[in-house]
Amino acid sequence: MNIEAVTRKILRGIKTDLGDEFDKNFEREAFFSQAWARRRSPVKGKRSGHLLVDTGALRRSVKSRIDGDSVVFYSDLPYASIHNAGGEIMVTRRMKKYFWARYYAAQGAFGRRKNGALRKDKRNQRLTTEAEFWKAMALMRAGSRIRIPKRQFVGYSPEVEALVRDIIERNLDEYFKDYDFNLKMK
Repeated sequence: MNIEAVTRKILRGIKTDLGDEFDKNFEREAFFSQAWARRRSPVKGKRSGHLLVDTGALRRSVKSRIDGDSVVFYSDLPYASIHNAGGEIMVTRRMKKYFWARYYAAQGAFGRRKNGALRKDKRNQRLTTEAEFWKAMALMRAGSRIRIPKRQFVGYSPEVEALVRDIIERNLDEYFKDYDFNLKMK
């Protein structure tokens, strides 16, 4: 085995192992040991209840490729970078329409008694809170800003460095163990 083959094996190992660890960040709801900021809105993920995993599209969008002598992790979703790095987004008229639609949908889901009065159950209490949240979002002015907290799922960390170092050392140890040294002493 030559050094180029060892390099390719190291890069494939990094791509595979880091890809698995970055995927586990969605289960951990943390970037390794650094927990993500909790959701401030009362709106839960409809399917899983986990942060950033409502439909699973973001999680599935994280891809990797070997590019020369490096491994690149990326996502083609436009909102991936704002979640990974955090930041602010500006409220647009289109967003306000979406917020109003969610408000009306939450209001229409209330359970009612036969006489038309609202039932006083946990589901209606949750929907009331959710409807209030969507109404508050819809009443924001176009041009105002919403702060998105950093919920990093891909990137550098001491854990990433340790994992990469372990993969490199393991492969180099294997290479030197199998390498035939023909040293001549004078």
